[in-house]
Amino acid sequence: MKDLSPAVRQKLLRMQQNEVTENLIYNNLARRAKDPHNKQVLESIAAEELSHSKVWQQYTGVAVKPKKLRVWFYTMLGRVLGITFALKKMESGEDTAGAAYAELVEVLPEAKKISEDEDRHEQELLAMLDEERLHYIGSMVLGLSDALVELTGTLAGLTFALADTRLVALSGLITGVSATLSMASSEFLSARSEGRSDALKSCLYTGVAYLITVALMILPYLLLSNSVAALVIMLVIVVAEIALFNYYTAVAQDLVFKRRFLEMAGISLGVAVVSFLIGLLVKAWLGIDV
Repeated sequence: MKDLSPAVRQKLLRMQQNEVTENLIYNNLARRAKDPHNKQVLESIAAEELSHSKVWQQYTGVAVKPKKLRVWFYTMLGRVLGITFALKKMESGEDTAGAAYAELVEVLPEAKKISEDEDRHEQELLAMLDEERLHYIGSMVLGLSDALVELTGTLAGLTFALADTRLVALSGLITGVSATLSMASSEFLSARSEGRSDALKSCLYTGVAYLITVALMILPYLLLSNSVAALVIMLVIVVAEIALFNYYTAVAQDLVFKRRFLEMAGISLGVAVVSFLIGLLVKAWLGIDV
């Protein structure tokens, strides 16, 4: 075993532990993968991580234990939000790995090859991952964005036109369910007109995204009696939904988060402000006091 300085040995131990940890993460996700192709891809990456850890072990002379919390976190993330999201998120958190490899190249020749393997093989294999939900991101965006824009404006306008959270919730629910069916059927007909065989699945993704958005936005009006407080919380939920969804798509599809988030948030909140003002004007013009 080659003599190593304490600093170099500590770096190798950290890298060895990361490789062992990621080997378990990939294997855990591979066992949960239903698609045979995805399963094979994950097992290939896992085998590569294990081989790298064995190279480092030849220098450190010790067997290290994986980071159990990290293994659990990314395994659960893969189950909930999808394999591609979990792995790209995991890889994005390792930007410092390249610098660590560069520092080790002068001391350990193997570091250069392993660094090249990591950059080439993992990106190639991750690009090969084929997840159904990523094929329907467009359908989900359609359902989410339409629900946010349409219902944000509707609820904001009704809040001050009716000033009664129960009435606003009832009106919003009727509007939301009707719009969900309308949007889902439109997506189905659009997909069918394009000759797509997945028209039904596409409309389901659109409808489910729309309906979930509707439910979350109406919830404050069902739980609170103060219409202004319900409106404020609804707008917070809107911003949170936009942020979470855009973060998911940005990570999974390598997109710019900030621009997409600001664009969607600006449209939704802008419509809410306009509808809010229209609600006040209509209420004053008609002289209605509910």
